[in-house]
Amino acid sequence: MLLLWGSAHAASSAVPAVPVPAPVPEPARGAPVQALDVLGVRSYLLVPGRCPTGGCALVVVSHPRAQDAARMLRSTGVPVLTGALLQAQFAVLLSGDGGPTTWGSPDALAEVAQAHLEATGRFRWNGRTYALGLSMGGLMALRSALPGSPYAVSGVALIDGWSDLRGAWGSAMTRREEINAAYGLLTAPGPELDPLQQAYLAPMLPLFVAASPDDTTVPARSNGERLFTLAHPALSEYVPLTGPHLGANRFSADMARRLSAFFQRLEQGVTARKR
Repeated sequence: MLLLWGSAHAASSAVPAVPVPAPVPEPARGAPVQALDVLGVRSYLLVPGRCPTGGCALVVVSHPRAQDAARMLRSTGVPVLTGALLQAQFAVLLSGDGGPTTWGSPDALAEVAQAHLEATGRFRWNGRTYALGLSMGGLMALRSALPGSPYAVSGVALIDGWSDLRGAWGSAMTRREEINAAYGLLTAPGPELDPLQQAYLAPMLPLFVAASPDDTTVPARSNGERLFTLAHPALSEYVPLTGPHLGANRFSADMARRLSAFFQRLEQGVTARKR
């Protein structure tokens, strides 16, 4: 099976050389690409050709370990997801996440908040933000939706996403070293730094969680499945997958449709409450 992102989360520190095509794939050409630079880290903003009268919501997409926003933009998989979001009239911020191995740290979230502020000033924004995290990006997506986040997030989607920071820290020495550097730690992160532990103390979130028991990189049972026990029951969706970490079925037309429909349901719920 083709792996669109390779095995960049493997315990080894080596990152496989996955070819990146030079041109932006068709699904990303549905909207102009705007570059945003915050503290030397680049993010990209994609805006639909026309926002509705009330404006567009924004989806912030956080990348896997050792990736960046340019890799997402040029990949063969992520634009399938973002293309569906653009078609549904969501603006999309492909986030640099403060760097390639920030593991959802509070400092990195503060940098993402600056990109969010700049991005929302560049289009007709309706005031609502959603988050999508891929693999390591699940930590950033989840942290952004918890109390104390510098910007409000109304729903979170994780695809093969980490949510258990302490579990990631204990799973491999390379991850441990990266997490310690990102968080400024010498020992394991405490529960106050772990997005999953903090989610237990927060109101139930609207969650879209896609995970596979075949994933040997991000264990579904201790991440996606465990997080989903905290999901808002009426607004959430769990998508059981098969196959390895970030395999091709994570970036299929069906996944794009389901992901887009999840965010659309949340938007429609806001509209219905305003009537």
